[in-house]
Amino acid sequence: MYRSYQSILPTHNKLLQKRWDNTYYTEHRRKVRDVQPMVDTKAPPTYMHLHLKLKKLQLEEERLATIERDNRILLEKMSYIMRTKGRVDNRNNYEYKSLNREKRQRELLRVTKENQAILYRINMRRPEYSHQKWQDDWEENQKFMDNISHYPSEWWVKEQNATPRDEEEQTEEEEDTKSTKSTLQSTTKDTTQDTTKDTTQEEEDRRQKEEAEKKKEADRKKEAEKKEAEKKEAAEAQKKKDAEEKKKKEEEQKAVEEKKKKEEEEEKAAQKSAQESQAKEVSLEDESKDGEQKEATESHA
Repeated sequence: MYRSYQSILPTHNKLLQKRWDNTYYTEHRRKVRDVQPMVDTKAPPTYMHLHLKLKKLQLEEERLATIERDNRILLEKMSYIMRTKGRVDNRNNYEYKSLNREKRQRELLRVTKENQAILYRINMRRPEYSHQKWQDDWEENQKFMDNISHYPSEWWVKEQNATPRDEEEQTEEEEDTKSTKSTLQSTTKDTTQDTTKDTTQEEEDRRQKEEAEKKKEADRKKEAEKKEAEKKEAAEAQKKKDAEEKKKKEEEQKAVEEKKKKEEEEEKAAQKSAQESQAKEVSLEDESKDGEQKEATESHA
């Protein structure tokens, strides 16, 4: 009996109740497994057209292609200009002509003259207050203050009148200093006589060393002076060469400019002669036409 299915509710048939309970339980588990949440907690969907913008990449490639094409064309043009003289004449002989230049110059001169007149009046104006008078008054007042006051200005700098007791103390101090000096001189004479013998040899050695060092320094100075003189000569020679090269370049530039000027003058003269010849031909044609018209009118008459 204990192995049979024990239902919770009272039933007439335990087998059927077991089957019904199992079906209810499986249905419950299925519903729990397939249940849908009331709140959507999933990550938002990712769209590729927002992350990978193909149109933007296409436009960028087209822009880079146009830039490369323009750069290639510009490089070809520059190389052609470097290989040849080019096809464009960039000379511009136009002279800038201003219509109101004279008026502006007159206005500028007027303003400068007025400024100079104002400055002259300011400089020639005499002051109404005299600083020298103020200084004299201040010094006089200072004297009065010194006379009235118990401690005048800079009283600590002025020397006090010496008393006879101070003079006696000074004489005693002078005598003491003289006695100490005499004792020191007597002791130093005895010591110097013993040390002179030892110091003479040391002094001679020092003198010899100093003379050798002086000779070495003199030789070094001479070598340095020689090197400096050589450097100066080389620099002067280089400067002369540079000056000569500059002169040559300037002469060549002048010659080239003179040639250009001559060519331009020849071109202008040729243009003038061609214009004059054309004018003469036009005048002759007009005269011939006038003569023919006169003949035609006379024949009709």
